Amino acid sequence: MKKLLLCLFIFSLLSSCYSPEKKCKEFHTGSFKFESYLNGELVTSTFTRNDTLEVDTFQGSVDTSSVRWINDCEYIIKNLHPKNIAERKPLHIKILTTKKDSYTFEYGLVGDPKKKKGTVTKIEN
Repeated sequence: MKKLLLCLFIFSLLSSCYSPEKKCKEFHTGSFKFESYLNGELVTSTFTRNDTLEVDTFQGSVDTSSVRWINDCEYIIKNLHPKNIAERKPLHIKILTTKKDSYTFEYGLVGDPKKKKGTVTKIEN
């Protein structure tokens, strides 16, 4: 019985320390799709990103943002042509997990503790 409890304890200890490998660099560049709900309706945004720029298309409108990578899995985007005060504030994005063709991330305004989560799918290299 003691051996069984010891084995269970060691197994739970080892499995709690497991952290899946993130391959964030694979998502630094390319074309991507982001789906979210806006006023109860599923909407899609597409964007293309290189190391320093991100061009986003949403409902026929195109925006360009600068991209500054903090590390392999975190970056700041700042709208280059803001149309209002809200668009002037930069966003901090942190990639949490990666899969073959998608990543899950959290985002929020720089300095704001409130964060939201989303998933992006890579559609082209």
